[in-house]
Amino acid sequence: MLRIAQTLNGQLRAAMERAFPEAAQLASAAGHPLDPQLAPASKPEFGDFQANGALPLAKPLGQPPRAIAQAIVAQLASEPAFAQLCLEPVIAGPGFINLTLRPERLAAEVGARLADPRLGVPVGANQGAGQGGSAGPVIVDFSSPNIAKEMHVGHLRSTIIGDCLARVLEFRGHPVLRLNHVGDWGTQFGMLITHLKQVAPEALEHPDAVDLGDLVAFYRQAKARFDADEAFQATAREEVVKLQGGDPVSLKAWGLLCEQSRREFQQIYDRLDIRLVERGESFYNPYLQKVVDDLSAATLLVTDDGARCVFLEGMSGKDGKPLPLIVQKRDGGFNYASTDLAAIRYRFSQAGDGASRVIYVTDAGQASHFAGVFQVARRAGWIPQGASVEHVPFGLVQGDDGKKLKTRSGDTVRLKDLLDGAVQRAEADLRLRLAEEGRTEDGAFIQHVAHTVGLAAVKYADLSTNRITNYQFSFDRMLALTGNTAPYLLYAVVRIAGIARKGGDLEAAAAAHLTFTEAQEWALVRELLKLDAVIAEVEEELLPNRLCSYLFELSQVFNRFYDQVPVLKAEEPARSSRLALCRLTTGTLKLGLGLLGIPTLERM
Repeated sequence: MLRIAQTLNGQLRAAMERAFPEAAQLASAAGHPLDPQLAPASKPEFGDFQANGALPLAKPLGQPPRAIAQAIVAQLASEPAFAQLCLEPVIAGPGFINLTLRPERLAAEVGARLADPRLGVPVGANQGAGQGGSAGPVIVDFSSPNIAKEMHVGHLRSTIIGDCLARVLEFRGHPVLRLNHVGDWGTQFGMLITHLKQVAPEALEHPDAVDLGDLVAFYRQAKARFDADEAFQATAREEVVKLQGGDPVSLKAWGLLCEQSRREFQQIYDRLDIRLVERGESFYNPYLQKVVDDLSAATLLVTDDGARCVFLEGMSGKDGKPLPLIVQKRDGGFNYASTDLAAIRYRFSQAGDGASRVIYVTDAGQASHFAGVFQVARRAGWIPQGASVEHVPFGLVQGDDGKKLKTRSGDTVRLKDLLDGAVQRAEADLRLRLAEEGRTEDGAFIQHVAHTVGLAAVKYADLSTNRITNYQFSFDRMLALTGNTAPYLLYAVVRIAGIARKGGDLEAAAAAHLTFTEAQEWALVRELLKLDAVIAEVEEELLPNRLCSYLFELSQVFNRFYDQVPVLKAEEPARSSRLALCRLTTGTLKLGLGLLGIPTLERM
């Protein structure tokens, strides 16, 4: 509907300008052309669109809005292109213009989508351009676990949301760089390397000789020694200096630890079908001093209590004084802000990534940090005109008690354990359903369906929630076959596949000569045609739940159509037309779920 809406908007604006040329001239001179205020109709009985632009013109024109609406409609009546697109407009209430698309135009749009592998979703008008139109890739920074630490449920949200946004942007034609800003540098490596050298020195000569196994346990052992042993502390601090100074043995130990973590991270990414390019904190080390030099040259850097910092504008502490963003610590070391500033500088510079848009997907608790970093980067002139940098925050994953999701022992839930639990629950539910239905399936089928449904349920439960809010994790809710869940959507695809197995040739369903007569057919047609507008909305607002809500609504509308309108038993031409609707529905669901990172099934 997006293309149709754009056409209608242009026709309405032209009609308003013809009806009220003086008002149009004044509005244009003010830089605000007349706005038809076109929007999708709030209720089906109001048609497909509503134009509310007559109401704000009432005061400047000194006329009743209904009279203004009548003048606009009169101009529309003289436009042949409008008559080919819409039925006769209806003026409602004080001056709303209700617009209903011609049935033949809706049917033609369905036919066009059936013939289009992109289902009517265009490639972005400014391919490779940011919000301001500048050329360059879009960077999505997401996931970002820490070396030697377990990926936990908090990483789930960043990973899944970031992947979805990257998929949508890629589908819209933007070149996307998916970056994994891994925590692979810092003082914690001093204790890790010291512990490794002391408990498994042979690993430095023969990396495969020692299986570090659970790196989390290894980290905890090192941390316990660091907290309890002053001699170990001193050695660990010396090790940090060696590492930062490029000592080859320390670097080898560091590389060993990083590689072990990478292998474990990759297992998670492979399970979730996540593609990432790792670029850890260590990548930006060579650029840290340049950050300090540039900020100093721009007279932004201030020395305060021995630390070098930039005082933030419009951000104050409890004492009312401007908050500092520390760029270099008193001891000369750097911190997270230093690295993030170096990253922004590199990502936007033509000598680096030359990005047009950079998107950071992290928890909402980091909002103030990024607000400060972004401000400093803008004041330093590192973000080019027309480019944009955005923080995409998300809330917590909570347990049934409304608190941060934890294990019974109080530990943070490991992501691996959570995914394993989802697949196991999906398998148990499937086996129970098979028993109730008296069906027999082989082990490969059960494993495939359980894996697909389990991981889909986890992803969808997360993405279907407005990312800004917290959400309660519940296997029972996310695995249900009813409601706004992944299994419900997957089952809609399965129902359509069942039609094909029963003799409905979906691929041969004609895109021409489509005939629709039933209310449920038209309801499905109108829902299917919303796809392009929904994806454009997700691209702009970076809210995956909008796509989830659409897919859920589409599934509901299809299921009502399926239950109330015969397909295979219908006579021609209704049979072919309804098969065409089934084909477009399954294509739309598969495309939408694919953008969420969720594969579909032919049978469940």
